[in-house]
Amino acid sequence: MSKPLAILYGVLAYAVFLVSFLYAVGFVGNLVVPKTIDTGAQSDWMSALVVDVVLLGLFAVQHSVMARPGFKAWWTRIVPATVERSTYVLVSSLLLVLLFWQWRPLPATVWDTSGALRTVLLVLYWLGWAVVLLSTFMINHFDLFGLRQVVLAQGAAYQHPPFMTRGFYAFVRHPIMLGFIIAFWAAPTMTVGRLVFAIATTGYILIALQLEERDLMTFLGDRYREYRRRVPMLIPWTK
Repeated sequence: MSKPLAILYGVLAYAVFLVSFLYAVGFVGNLVVPKTIDTGAQSDWMSALVVDVVLLGLFAVQHSVMARPGFKAWWTRIVPATVERSTYVLVSSLLLVLLFWQWRPLPATVWDTSGALRTVLLVLYWLGWAVVLLSTFMINHFDLFGLRQVVLAQGAAYQHPPFMTRGFYAFVRHPIMLGFIIAFWAAPTMTVGRLVFAIATTGYILIALQLEERDLMTFLGDRYREYRRRVPMLIPWTK
């Protein structure tokens, strides 16, 4: 793949990610966007639950399988290595778009807050998304989403960014995932649909992190084992 084409592909994949990320903020929080987690065509609760779980499962399987080193080694025999990360980002984003489109609401209320507690939960919701976004820049945002790889195509040989533990990474090993968990659970009004979403995504995160930790220890060796010994996975200031 030529460098201009690789860059165009990478920019397109990043643009789709950015739109899906911004839409997710509105989708989960029932804000601004035309279809949210609690709006849209309704069906009986069992059908809605099955559809929603399948959509979440599709995203989870893709997100984990395509991130594994063994899959990457096989996949880069088919797609150029320079766009492997961009392809991962693009497929993940398109599956998110599918989830937004086909999600079935389960609008029954689990809890509904008011006053100061509602304000606190709204602040936590935005704080969670801010932690997610800021954490990507505390490592290498453009490498994480494939742009660095396509810019280096046919130029300087690609090298993984150095292992860094600055910012939030000095307090937890996976601040991006912590931010997602905060955002998903900080619901001033929690419906059954959002509760299903929060439980499923949190469960997936906890399982996926075990796989990621294994890969990181294989790739980084003793540096990561020492980091793992010093810094908690998700909850700051815990052993």
